[in-house]
Amino acid sequence: QVQLVESGGGLVQYGGSLRLSCAASGSIVSITNMGWYRQAPGKERELVAGITSRISGSRTNYADSVKGRFTISRDNAKGTVYLQMNSLEPEDTAVYYCKADTLEMAPPYRLLEVWGQGTLVTVSS
Repeated sequence: QVQLVESGGGLVQYGGSLRLSCAASGSIVSITNMGWYRQAPGKERELVAGITSRISGSRTNYADSVKGRFTISRDNAKGTVYLQMNSLEPEDTAVYYCKADTLEMAPPYRLLEVWGQGTLVTVSS
């Protein structure tokens, strides 16, 4: 079992920066890909940034709306993923969720999704 806890959200002014952290506990060796999603009021949850496992090269991908402003990274030893957010805009206001794909260590070796509880980011104009 893996548990995820996000931190680092808060209120920031337009153009400011925040760094979100997502710490995993439990069977962190089972974690493969990780990512950050967000959900704004009245909107569907969307992918912000993702990062593959170390064995897959820790490749990253970003939503077009955050490319060049946000950076995702991970510390595999700590089971932690980060999201550095720069040049924040009011449109970035949302609850940000961390997700980890975890591989079961026993048959049938399913790939399971684990979500954190979310952290609120509010950008004032």
